[in-house]
Amino acid sequence: MNQYQAYEGTYQGEKAIWLKAGSYEAVMLPDTGGNLIAFKDKEKGFSFLREPEEGKIEEFKASPGVYGIPVLFPPNRYEDGKFPWNGQTLQFPVNEEATGNHLHGFLHTVPWEIEEFGTTEHESYVTVKIRVDEKSSVYSHFPFVFTVKLRYSLGVDGLSQHVFIKNEGEQAMPRLLAFHTAVNAPFSKESQSSDYAIKLTIGERWELSERMLPTGRHQALSAFDLALKGEGVYPFAESMDNHYTAAPQQGRNRMELTDSRLKLTLIYDVGTSYKQWMIWNNGGTPGFFCPEPQMNLVNAPNVDLPAEEIGLFSLEPGEIWEETARFYVKEVM
Repeated sequence: MNQYQAYEGTYQGEKAIWLKAGSYEAVMLPDTGGNLIAFKDKEKGFSFLREPEEGKIEEFKASPGVYGIPVLFPPNRYEDGKFPWNGQTLQFPVNEEATGNHLHGFLHTVPWEIEEFGTTEHESYVTVKIRVDEKSSVYSHFPFVFTVKLRYSLGVDGLSQHVFIKNEGEQAMPRLLAFHTAVNAPFSKESQSSDYAIKLTIGERWELSERMLPTGRHQALSAFDLALKGEGVYPFAESMDNHYTAAPQQGRNRMELTDSRLKLTLIYDVGTSYKQWMIWNNGGTPGFFCPEPQMNLVNAPNVDLPAEEIGLFSLEPGEIWEETARFYVKEVM
């Protein structure tokens, strides 16, 4: 049997594209935000991403931002739903009552189109896309014409992600993106959460207001923060809903999750276009956490700081932006 397979099937009753490569398996759900809902090593019994429990797919559909790899566009919070851009103020729906903010954009909840899936000599893959234009339901509050494509491929070196955005309209558009990646700790059935330590390429920590919006100031790094960017720290030692600048180490921007029992490290290597990190651990509850590579500062259009510093970038008409990321496992030396 070919070790690479890509086929359409179902996942808990939902339409799915299944990818297989040797012992690796991944599942894409195009109808719910193009979410890569599963990435596993079947032989070793590793499950790297948080999935909905069997029979609880409706819980996932009600809250798709905390499973798999959801696409956030535009990501995170915007004060009162307001988004100043090029002399006008876009108005997003306020969908987080507790803070009065707009949260997480719209791409992670809507259907994506399957462009293609298949195999090569070296991988299995799937590409999904979504086009926003005047006919789209979101155009009234995000009036730009553009296409986003996501390609996931699975091979002997793990899972690769490629994201592509093209501005097909006649005006510059905001280029703001993140992934609310939900990582299991433990990812092995042989281990406990207490066997795990996380390391993240963070720089400064942003001070957040009671509404979880940046004040524009940095706050001193705590002992926990220093361990997070240094030797690593237990990911549930304290509650995290923290926002940091990204500070690549040796030219790489990544998360490392080490299982001390198995002496293995899961690496989530993202591109250096992501200038910020969010990290959230569900109130410090062991089981999963979300290391979120993010292009822009939370609420960036409403923050009076240089665009380069806060990742508030535009995409001119006809321009393309793309970036890659990869999950893989290595042995601890």
